[in-house]
Amino acid sequence: MPEFALKVNGRHVELAVPHEASLLHVLRNDLGLNGPKYGCGLGQCGACTVWVDGVAARACVIPAHGVAGREITTLEGLGSREKWHPVQQGFEDAQAAQCGYCLNGMVMQAAALLARDPHPSEARIRSELSGNLCRCGTHVEIVAAVQRAAWLIANEDATT
Repeated sequence: MPEFALKVNGRHVELAVPHEASLLHVLRNDLGLNGPKYGCGLGQCGACTVWVDGVAARACVIPAHGVAGREITTLEGLGSREKWHPVQQGFEDAQAAQCGYCLNGMVMQAAALLARDPHPSEARIRSELSGNLCRCGTHVEIVAAVQRAAWLIANEDATT
């Protein structure tokens, strides 16, 4: 099996996996990271969203060898148990979770949006998250969670 290296959540990792292995399978099966979920397997639902060099991407359709040398961030690398990322806190504050299956993708996509645009409009939030499916229908709460996260980021000095 071909070997390759990448950086996952800030740590250097060397792996030997089959050439056809997806990034999602490597993250979940080889590295034990359960944030990204297997949903559709076609890159259409968003449950598997991770960041590749800071850009939101669908891990189920990315060949693992295709990200050799790149930096991967999963939900586990976004915040910590001691200090959640503002988006994670926003989802908690807005009680935006129901079944929770979509949360990984929603949180990772929302955090990527707020990194690019810290003051998005509601329309921009909805547009950005439109490719992330939520079967439970908690879209109103999810939008509120992202708005709360934007507020937390804008007022970070006041809240720490």
